[in-house]
Amino acid sequence: MKLNTEEIKILIPHRDPFLFVDTCEIITPGEHGKSEKLFTANEYFFRGHFPDNPIVPGVIIVEAMAQTAGIVVSYKLKEFKEKSVLFMSVNKAKFRKPIFPNEKVSFEVNFVNSVRDVYKFEGNCYKEDLKVCEAEFSAMITYK
Repeated sequence: MKLNTEEIKILIPHRDPFLFVDTCEIITPGEHGKSEKLFTANEYFFRGHFPDNPIVPGVIIVEAMAQTAGIVVSYKLKEFKEKSVLFMSVNKAKFRKPIFPNEKVSFEVNFVNSVRDVYKFEGNCYKEDLKVCEAEFSAMITYK
């Protein structure tokens, strides 16, 4: 199942300028997914990171991976309308290559484990076939 931006907005609360996923393919609901993002030259953070050599901040890359995992989990739990996905931790983050304006990247996330409502994922970011970032992260699902 490949989701567009409007379908993604139903699953997670992120909105511009802080939605960093354009499309998301749910491979296995709750466990595995891939997303894409084109970082256009007019992204707000390029003005200050860095004006003479703009690159996507590492925290934005990790956030995009976490958003992808949030979409994958939320898709499995879509019957629960009143839920939130709250970032808890980031571990083993490695940034291998920069991402520049007007570059399209893909994110792939895989479920590692869960304890109660805390889900742990590992994620990778690719520019074409080149891995540019990897990290492990966890988030808690809360229900209202």
